[in-house]
Amino acid sequence: MVPKIKLNLISGRTIQQGVSMEGGKEKPAYRNACGIIEIDPADFKKLGAWRNTNVRVTSTFGSVVVKAIEATQGPHPGLGWIPMGPWANQVINPNTYSTGMPTFKGTPVDVEAASDEEVLDSITLITRAVRGEL
Repeated sequence: MVPKIKLNLISGRTIQQGVSMEGGKEKPAYRNACGIIEIDPADFKKLGAWRNTNVRVTSTFGSVVVKAIEATQGPHPGLGWIPMGPWANQVINPNTYSTGMPTFKGTPVDVEAASDEEVLDSITLITRAVRGEL
């Protein structure tokens, strides 16, 4: 059985996300900046995974494969961070509560190693999501 951990997912803007967006959302740099989850070293230990391992993040709203990297701020065990973008959008609550912007904070997620799965580029990810193939 693959170890699974529960995290509280947060999303927001990053400098790397903004820079890579300007270069083109279809480029590998955008996937490398946004197709990630930052997790605490203590959570890597619980997960039994190494840094830079692909992981599957699953919530009641969907599932996505991203690369797990060590949190750049913290320590914050129990907290996961995915930059705003199509990867985060697969797992956050889509309800905007009439504001036009979904709630990017506080989504409960399960995280498990998925080293045999790839982090999709943004075009493939969105195409598969629209077709219901994720």
